[in-house]
Formats: sequence, structure tokens, C-alpha cells
Amino acid sequence: MCLACRVRYEWQELPADRVDEAARLLLGWRLTANGVTVRLTEVEAYSGLGMDPASHAHRGMTNRNEVMFGPAGMLYVYQIYGMHFCANVVCGEEGIAAAVLLRAGAVVDGIAVARERRGARKDTDLAAGPAKLMQVLALNRAANDTSVLDGSGPATLTPPDGPVAPIEAGPRVGVTSALDVPWRFWIKDDPTVSTYRRHTPRR
Repeated sequence: MCLACRVRYEWQELPADRVDEAARLLLGWRLTANGVTVRLTEVEAYSGLGMDPASHAHRGMTNRNEVMFGPAGMLYVYQIYGMHFCANVVCGEEGIAAAVLLRAGAVVDGIAVARERRGARKDTDLAAGPAKLMQVLALNRAANDTSVLDGSGPATLTPPDGPVAPIEAGPRVGVTSALDVPWRFWIKDDPTVSTYRRHTPRR
């Protein structure tokens, strides 16, 4: 099935309250940008208005999160701690916010470039976290509201070459609400999956 068809029938046709299914479908896909390709091994789902208190769109549309409301196939990029960037792929029905955070991946092409961007470290750690993944791909806020499907943006998603290994699910990472919602998905036993750390409130 062509990429456009997969997007239409696997992402856009899924309601926002089934964003967890869209997240599972993204595992194994390849994201290419700036000379490096990463195979997605870990993702995290976030739903929309009134449905998911951990979502950036929980309280409605703002200038910051409006890209989350569609169309599907766009990147929603935001900054954390004033220095790192994270990327989400928008999915689901247009007009209702739903996005999948790209948490980790395995570098499958451009490994030398990836090593230069991340410094000397184990290859399995190069993109083992959402900020690391963005650093390896040399993506930043300029990639926000760009398509990963039609070649017009700095990053492009392509389908898996074959079947994806068994998938596991568990709680999301680093959120202060809906801590135990099992909407983090990863490829079982893949060494590039990030380390789970449950949020601990500050005293």
C-alpha cells in the first residue's frame, strides 16, 4: 500500500480517542532528516480536548498547539527546559487534537553523522530519548507545522520494510497528570528504547 493510502486509512480515519492505535502503527516507520534515518522504536500517544489532561491540547487550541488539531502527518515541535526539542506526529481527525510523541529510535542510516552530532557514545544511545532523537536528526522548532509525508518539510516518514517485532505498552514518561495511562509503546527488547522514569513531584 502506498504511503498516502496508509496515512488515509490508518491515521486520518482513527478518532482522536484512538490515538493509541495510531501510535502503535508508527513503530517501525523510518524518519529521515538532514542525512540521518531513524527507525522508530518507542512512541507515546496524546489525545485531545477534554480527554487527556497530559496533552498540550487539553485546555483547547492555542498559538503553540494549534498544529495538533490537524491535518494528519504534520510535525508538532516544542521545546523543553529551554534547550531541547521534542517532535510529535499529528494524527486522527482534523479539528480534534491528537499526536504521537516520537520517543526513541535506532539509527539505520547516516550513523557517522549521528555520532558527530551526539558525540562519542554507544550507538544504541544515539536516539534513545525524544531530545536525543531530535539532536541526531538536527531538527528544531523550524520543523514545527511541516509535513512528514509529502517531501515539503525537512523530515520524511516512510513505512517499515517488513513486519514489526512484538510491541509492549506501559505508562507515559515525565507527565504530571494521567501518570498511569498505558499509552507509551515500544518494540519489545529493542536496546534503543529509553529508560522509564515515573514522574516524581517536587517537594
